[in-house]
Parts: sequence; C-alpha cells; structure tokens
Amino acid sequence: MAFAVHAKPMVLKMASYIIGIDIGTSATKTAVYRLDGTVVAEKSHEYPLYQPHNGWAEQNPLDWWEAVCITLRDVTKKIDPKEVAGVGFSGQMHGLVMLDENNTVIRPAIIWCDSRTGEECDEIHALVGRDNLMEITASPALTGFTASKIRWVQKHEPEQYARCRHILLPKDYIRFMLSGEYHTDASDASGMQLLDIRTRNWSPFVCDRLGIDMSLLAEVRESPQAVSVVSREAAALTGLAEGTILAAGAGDNAAAAVGTGVVSEGKAFTTIGTSGVVFAHIKTPAVDPMGRIHTFCCAVPGEYHTMGVTQAAGLSLQWFKNNFAKDDAYQELDRMAESLPIGAERLLYLPYLMGERTPHLDPDCRGVFFGLSAIHTTAHLYRAVLEGVSYSLCDAYELVAKTGTLITDMAICGGGAKSPFWRQMIADVYGIPLTDMSRGGGASLGAAILGGVAGGAYRDVPSACAAVIKGGAVSTPDASHHFAYAAYLTQYRSLYSTLAPQFKTLSVL
Repeated sequence: MAFAVHAKPMVLKMASYIIGIDIGTSATKTAVYRLDGTVVAEKSHEYPLYQPHNGWAEQNPLDWWEAVCITLRDVTKKIDPKEVAGVGFSGQMHGLVMLDENNTVIRPAIIWCDSRTGEECDEIHALVGRDNLMEITASPALTGFTASKIRWVQKHEPEQYARCRHILLPKDYIRFMLSGEYHTDASDASGMQLLDIRTRNWSPFVCDRLGIDMSLLAEVRESPQAVSVVSREAAALTGLAEGTILAAGAGDNAAAAVGTGVVSEGKAFTTIGTSGVVFAHIKTPAVDPMGRIHTFCCAVPGEYHTMGVTQAAGLSLQWFKNNFAKDDAYQELDRMAESLPIGAERLLYLPYLMGERTPHLDPDCRGVFFGLSAIHTTAHLYRAVLEGVSYSLCDAYELVAKTGTLITDMAICGGGAKSPFWRQMIADVYGIPLTDMSRGGGASLGAAILGGVAGGAYRDVPSACAAVIKGGAVSTPDASHHFAYAAYLTQYRSLYSTLAPQFKTLSVL
C-alpha cells in the first residue's frame, strides 16, 4: 500500500508532546512524551522473526507497519494529536526492504543479524577493494550490512532484483508508509556500506562497482531534519493528525545515544537489546584499520560515533530462557545466579549464536558452553550466559576506548540493563562506573527528541538533551570482583582463537 502526500505541515495550536517510534527486531515501541521527557503513554507490539535456514534472519515489513498502526492508535487516544510537535524514528539498522514500482514489498526484509552473505562480502572486497571500502565507508564488507544483502539478491534472486524500484531501511519504510516520501538519514545510511561517511552521501564509486543504481536509494538527510508530513490516509489509520511533521530519525544506536544524552565527545553508552552495543560520540571519524568496530555518522549533524557490536546479547538470554527456563521469571533467575560465585564454577559461555561482529568479524562462529560438568544447574548456565555477554561487551568497550576518544562518562540502557545484577556485573567487568539509563526512553526517547527538534520544540539536539535527559543510579565497580572477572575474561578470549578453525569446518559440514 502506498500513500500520496495530501497534507501540509500543520500549524500547532500549542506544542505539548513529541512522539518516538522505535522499529526493533522483536517489537515496535511507540511512546508519547511531554517536552520535558516525561512519558505520557507508550505501547509495544511484537512480531515474528523468520529463519528459513541456519544463519538467515528475515521479517515482513508489513508486520512492522501493522505494529506501528496499532501502537500509534493506542497512544494517540491519550492526547490531542494536534499538539504533537513532531514524530521521530529509530530503527534496527542494515535491513534490506525492496519495493516495486507500485511500492509493494517484493520479498521479506533481510535483517541485520542475517549471516548468509559471507561469499558476497568476499566479492565486495574484490570489486571495490578492501582499502577503498575502508576509506569510504570506514568498515570492511560485513554480512550484517545492507550492501552484501543487496548483492545476495542480485545473484540469487535476479528476477526479484529486476523488479526493485526503491531500497529502504526498516524505519524509512515506516516513514514512507506515513508520508509517501522516500528519505533516510546519515546515521542509518552509514550501516548500508554504500555511504561516503565524510561527505554524508551515497558513494558513486561503491555503487558503480556493485552495480547498484543510485536512483534506487533514498535521499539522505540529517537525523533532526523535518523531511515529510503525515498524509491524510496514514492519519486515518494511526490517529496522528494530518500534516504532523516527521523527522528523518536515526538508526537505533544513534537514537539511543540521543535518548541517553550521549551527544558530545567523551560520552558513551552500553546498550543490551537483542544485540549489545558499546557506543562513543566523536567529533571526527576515527577508523579501526582491522574493521573490528564501526565508525558511523551520528544523529548530531556533522558529527560521528564509534561502536562495537556483539550480535547476541539479550538474544542469548532470551534463547536460554525460552528453551531451558521457560517457567522462571528473569528476576528469579537473577536471584539464583547472584548466589553463585564469579565464573559460575568454571563454566564459560561464548555468545556467538548469530556469528559475531566485534571483535572477530566471523559469521561462522557459534555459541559454546565450555567447562560443563555434572555440578552445573540451570542457574549456573544462566550466570554463564550473563558473564559471557558481559565479556563480549568488554571486548567492544576496550576497542572503542582505544580507537575513538577518552571515555569519561558511560551510561547503560536497553532491556537487559533493567537487571541491577547484570548492570553491576558489567560495571565490575569493565572496571568503570555505569549510570543506569534503562528506565529512561532510550531509542524511543531519542527518536522523539529528533522529532521535537524537527518540529521546532527544541533548538538543536544537544540543547534538547540537556533539557530532557536525566540519569539514574550509578553502579560502582568492586575492585576485587574486577580482578576475579579478569581471569575468566582472559580464558574467554583464548577460546575463540582455539575454536576458530573448528567453527569454519563446522560451517561446511
């Protein structure tokens, strides 16, 4: 379904609210905030993830749109929609949404955690040149990024690719459905591996080498820019007022940075969602030559961030609970795990359920419990999962700190950070204090702030964050715990080197 734009930006009788829409991997969350950041209403709606083959991950974009309509109708009942200054967007990055000439979705979206494109990444390096790719996009070819997904469709589904007239990212598909216009933003576009991060626009060189017609790509704007408005048709489906201003928005991590106030140099955050991220704001690009962390444009116009990603952070926990502790609440599992010693009595977990990005760039590695014995219970395995993800996040933290800027302030957010036990564990593993931002808005608040800037409610992103963002409790590291975790962290790191050849062999059995 496609909508024409019949609306003009509406004249607000009074701007009282901002709305953020976060298109996540497991659910869409839509939230209304007052201009001081107070939550007025929020609603989430889940949808499925499809894995037709090992290592594949796909979703139906119409499921996202249905979730957006459901959540918007719910939250807009609580307010006068004409008092919304603007709507902003956050979304899972790297997903490939393809539309035909009628704006119909051609095939299921291939999303960020899909790892089918190892061969295509090798081809991209051959076609573009790894050094050229690093210079232009700041990253080597990665299975998670959009460029390799496009190449996979070019090769394996040429008839589908021939029908393609528009390539969009997940959140940009939703904005299109609300407005009928095609845009993206520099932060999300950075993760497609087609953007020149220094010019903050599409690279003709990369697109030409990969046979991608640049007319298929959306216009690139800055995150807080007003790019379109809500159409009459979309207003009827969502409860938004026709003509409501829509911001370009940002990729999920760039939006989470805004929602946690990480919008100036030296500030950083760790987030535990489906994936886990360590993110630091920087003024100018800083590139890891090995490509183990990513440098992207951020939601502050003209500035950047570095980030390391572990593919299966909250996903590891969700996988474990759903399969081995279905009847136990997370709080009860935390309580049982907290009673165990550091190291879960010599049990280690490698969180490579979907391959890994930081620091290994290995789509073939897989999850491992190491040291399993008859003494170990559900609680031991659960604690090992928490510790393994924490070690993976520590790998990312140390690389980001070495590559970008001196980190003076670290926040923690995301669903996993709502566990006080896990927050303290990560502080102990890192050896630095962490400020809890899990009860704030995170990506949805960041998206809403971008909508507010687009609608004129705030002057710019930094001043908006100064007015809105409030920190929570601080987890201070325990020196003795940090020392104890360090021994297990060393063992954890050695396991990947030992197992890497076996992972490769396993992938072709």
